[in-house]
Amino acid sequence: MLEIKTINNTYSESIIDLILNIQQKEFNVPITIEDQPDLMQIEEFYVASGGNFWGAFKDGELVGTIALVKFDKNAAAIRKMFVKKEFRGKEHNIAQQLLEVLIAYCHENGIEEVYLGTVSILKAALRFYERNHFKIINKEELPAKFPLMSADNVFCFLDLKS
Repeated sequence: MLEIKTINNTYSESIIDLILNIQQKEFNVPITIEDQPDLMQIEEFYVASGGNFWGAFKDGELVGTIALVKFDKNAAAIRKMFVKKEFRGKEHNIAQQLLEVLIAYCHENGIEEVYLGTVSILKAALRFYERNHFKIINKEELPAKFPLMSADNVFCFLDLKS
């Protein structure tokens, strides 16, 4: 049984453990917790601006995350979309469910433009976003207020107006 729910700073340790393991050990992305202070300030960084942070739990274990940073009146960025390796794929469908929860939140809260940055090494993630109607855009096409992460080198956009 999968449960997706809003999570906050009380889950920081589990969130950091999940995300850093995937970033560092699985994909060798040279990023540390110091590069991601938002993971220790979920309410302040995500929720206070009108975004949110969700966790997917399987039998009480955190197996996936997705977050939304609202950076403009009707625009937001997806952040921290991670699913534990053994829970990825269509048979679990966790990434899809996380994205659907985030998109429903956007519709309910008047967010019409969703952006994200990722790294080119994450090929499966890019295919996932393209299957979900995200368009790859050039960095120059990002809104001025988009919260850039230094590691990101591929950017995507989803128009929720249509």
